[in-house]
Amino acid sequence: MRSREEHLVELVDDAGHVLGEATVAAAHQAPGRLHRAFSVLLVDPDGRILLQQRAAVKTRFPLRWANSCCGHPLPGQSLAAAANRRLAEELGVGPVDLIEVGVYVYYAEDPATGRVEFEYDHVLRADVPADLPTRPDPDEVASLRWVDPGELTADLDVDPRAYSPWLGGVVSRLLRPAPTAADPAGTAPSGGPAEQAPERPGGR
Repeated sequence: MRSREEHLVELVDDAGHVLGEATVAAAHQAPGRLHRAFSVLLVDPDGRILLQQRAAVKTRFPLRWANSCCGHPLPGQSLAAAANRRLAEELGVGPVDLIEVGVYVYYAEDPATGRVEFEYDHVLRADVPADLPTRPDPDEVASLRWVDPGELTADLDVDPRAYSPWLGGVVSRLLRPAPTAADPAGTAPSGGPAEQAPERPGGR
């Protein structure tokens, strides 16, 4: 099987319209190429969210805490199919029902690896049971923990370098979902409004 760095992603404009394709590796080479991505938040009945600490072998922001799962849909692939594929691969979870709660564009440079994140990010929520079984892949995930989103937001301001630079924006969309985000994320990705979101201080 090919490395995920060789998989194709959709290059998009700042409205989410498809412009072409590139490999994951090429899209993340400086200065970066804007491409479609997704960030999944698994939420338990108490409102806590599952965070993963990214494995040390990750090519971008290793060992930082991030949302439950991230990835890129293949060109033309639905967000739900792509997200459930990555949930299974990274966490041994799924399939789950996903709702899109927002979209935003962010840019972040990783000083440790020289790679760049420049993403049109669809934020997806799934409500899961408190006793959700997980089987994290150690090549993807170093650790897991459940956190209260309010406490997480406060800690992001105190210790931003412990977290991925996109996590603050992802959690913000969870706490303040877009008014039109009512449809399940089961259709092929399409253009839509996105809020520009700079990374938090210290993220680079």
